[in-house]
Formats: sequence, structure tokens, C-alpha cells
Amino acid sequence: MEKILDCLGEACPIPLVKAQKALEEMATGDILIVGIDHSCAMKNLPDWAREAGHNVEIDEIGEGEWDVVIEKS
Repeated sequence: MEKILDCLGEACPIPLVKAQKALEEMATGDILIVGIDHSCAMKNLPDWAREAGHNVEIDEIGEGEWDVVIEKS
């Protein structure tokens, strides 16, 4: 399953909190894509996901906009 969270325009910790809540409802192997455009979230969200043991990839989709792709482990 793949879920997309649009967190554009939202500052930390909102994208992180939304991602945590979404991942709780997802199964192992599911993919969560979080769209962000805030530099603080760009650091904190991938760091948290990696520390929690999830696989993380970051795609720059535009200037100052990223998709953080988290595969739930």
C-alpha cells in the first residue's frame, strides 16, 4: 500500500507528527510519501524515520520541495 501526505506549507513538528500517526496505521512494507517544503522538517523527518528503523529515500521535486519516501519496517 502507498499513502501520500501533503505537508507543504507546514512547519515542524506537524509533518513529523502526521507521519508518525500515518505509519502507526500502516503495515510493514507499506510506503508513506510525505511532501514537505520546510527545511526543519527536511532534517527531522528523515532522521526520525531512520532512527525508528524505517527505510528512507528523499526526492527533490522542486526548488525547496521534497518527497520523503518512508518504507515501514
